[in-house]
Amino acid sequence: MPNDVYDPPKLKPGTLRITPIGGIGEIGRNMTTFEIDGKILIVDCGVLFPEEHQPGVDLILPDFSPIRDRLDDILGIVLTHGHEDHIGAVPYLLKLRADIPLIGSALTLAFIEAKLKEHRIKPFTLTVKEGQEEIIGPFELEFVAVNHSIPDALAVAIFTDGGSVLHTGDFKMDQLPLDNRLTDLRDFARLGEEGIDLFLVDSTNADVPGFTPSERAIGPVLDDVIRRAPRRVIVASFSSHVHRVQQVLDAAHANGRRVALLGRSMVRNMTIAAELGYLKVPENVLVDFKKAKDIPDDKIVYMSTGSQGEPMAVLSRMVNKDHQIEVGEGDTVILASSLIPGNENAVYRIIDGLTKLGANVVHKGNAKVHVSGHAAAGELLYVYNILKPKNVLPVHGEFRHLVAQQKIAVSSGIPIENTILAEDGTVIDLLDGVATVVGQLDIGFVYVDGSTVGGVTDADLKDRRILAEEGFISIIVVVDAKTGKIVSGPEIHAKGFAEKDSVFDAVIPKIAAALEEASHNGVRDSHALSQIIRRVVGRWVSSSLRRRPMIVPLVIEA
Repeated sequence: MPNDVYDPPKLKPGTLRITPIGGIGEIGRNMTTFEIDGKILIVDCGVLFPEEHQPGVDLILPDFSPIRDRLDDILGIVLTHGHEDHIGAVPYLLKLRADIPLIGSALTLAFIEAKLKEHRIKPFTLTVKEGQEEIIGPFELEFVAVNHSIPDALAVAIFTDGGSVLHTGDFKMDQLPLDNRLTDLRDFARLGEEGIDLFLVDSTNADVPGFTPSERAIGPVLDDVIRRAPRRVIVASFSSHVHRVQQVLDAAHANGRRVALLGRSMVRNMTIAAELGYLKVPENVLVDFKKAKDIPDDKIVYMSTGSQGEPMAVLSRMVNKDHQIEVGEGDTVILASSLIPGNENAVYRIIDGLTKLGANVVHKGNAKVHVSGHAAAGELLYVYNILKPKNVLPVHGEFRHLVAQQKIAVSSGIPIENTILAEDGTVIDLLDGVATVVGQLDIGFVYVDGSTVGGVTDADLKDRRILAEEGFISIIVVVDAKTGKIVSGPEIHAKGFAEKDSVFDAVIPKIAAALEEASHNGVRDSHALSQIIRRVVGRWVSSSLRRRPMIVPLVIEA
C-alpha cells in the first residue's frame, strides 16, 4: 500500500487517470475523479461521520485540493445513490462552483436537491435511469441497475479512449428485493463480454462469507416485535433507508398502529420518497408528531434517526432525557441498522442508556432487524466470474475490506499484480488495458465544525482530546518589565482535575525559583518566560499527578 507522497507525471493524451479522493481505507466520504484529455468526471461526493477521537466535528469531507484549481474542467458529478456517504459533500463542492451538473437517478437527485435547497443552491441536474447512455465530453456513460438498501441505486460504466471502467457504487445481489429491482447481472455479463479494463467494486462486506440475506427476511421480524410490544415502539434507522421505513409502515399498519416520523432529515427524505412513489404509505398510517401524543401508547410507532448513536440525534437525546418522548418501562426500541465501524461504543452506550430507562432494546445482535446493503464474499465472487475484468481497484472499505476484496479477485483468476490496493489520493493511469499506479497525492481530512469548513486541524483535535482527557491549567504571573522579578502571582487555576486547587501550592515555589533564575540571567521576553513556566509546571504535574494537561501560562509585564 503506497505511503510516500509523490506527484504523478503530466497526463498523456488518450490516457485515463483515476484518483480516489475518499472512500478508501474508510467507510464514508466516497469520491473518485476520472480525467482524460484535460476533462474531469467525478463519481460520488460523500461525507464521513466523525468518531470519538474527533471531538466537536460535525462531518468530514473529501479533500478537494486536487481539483480546487481545476473546477472549470469538471464536466459533472455522477451520484450512484442517495446515502449521505455518497452525496453529503456535494453542497460543499458546489459552493466552489455552483453550476457543476449533477447526474443521477430520480430519487438520488431529489434527495440532493432538497439538501442543496437548505444551502440556497439550485443545481443543474441530469436525471438518468438504468439502461440509459449519455455522452459527457470524452466520457461515454452507461448506467446499470444495482440493488442496495435505498431505491434507485446505479452502477456506472465509463468508456473512454484510455479504457473502460465499471464503478459499482454500493450494491448487493438481493434476489427478492422489496422493490423487485434486481442488480442487473445480464448487463454486467454484457459489459464483461465487451471488456472492462478496471473494476471499482464495493468492498464493505468483502470479509463477510456467503451471501447477504434478503431485505424481505426482516419484515416478519419487525411485524412480530411490533405485535408483541406492550407500549410504544420507537424504530431508529438512517434517514435515507426507504426500504426499512417501508417495512415499518407495513408492520405498523398490519398491527393497527400509526407512525410518526421524527427528525428533520427523516421527514424530508420520506416525504420526497412518497411523492415520487418509492415509498408506498398505507392509508391513514402516518400521523404528525405533534398529534401522536394523543394516540394510545399501544397504537403508535415512532420512526426516528439516530441508530448510530450520533450525539444530537433523536435516540441520544431520549437517553439524555432531552426529548419530548420520555422513554420508559414497557417501551420497545428497535435499532434497525448495522454498526458503522468506529461507532460501536456510541451505539452500545445508547443501548445501555435505553435499557436503564426500562426499554426493551431490539438490535442486530439479538434479532434479525437489519440486513446489510452490501454484497458479501459469495456475491462478489459471482460478479467477478460474470464480469472477468482485467484490473481491479477495491473501493468503499477499510483496509481489511480492501485486502479481502483483493483475495476474492485473485481467487477468481485475476493476477494479483492486476489488483491495486490503493489509499485516498493514489493516482492510477489506465491505457491499453494496463492500470498503473503513477502517483500519491497528499490527501487530508477536511473537518466541518459548525459553520467552519476546513478551519479545524488535526492539531486542534489533539488539543480538544487533551482538554477532554487530561485537563487544563492556567498560570498568571505579573513581572516587572525592567527587572523581570515577580510583582504578583503565580496564580494557578485548573479545570478537569479531581484534586483541589490547593494541590498546586507545591509547584508555586518552583515557578518562582525558575523565574528568579531567568531574571538573574537577564531573560525579559514574556514568551520565553511563559515557556519556562510551562516546562516547570509540566514536569511537576507529570511526576506528581501522572497527568499531561494543556498548560497555558500568561506573563503580564508591569
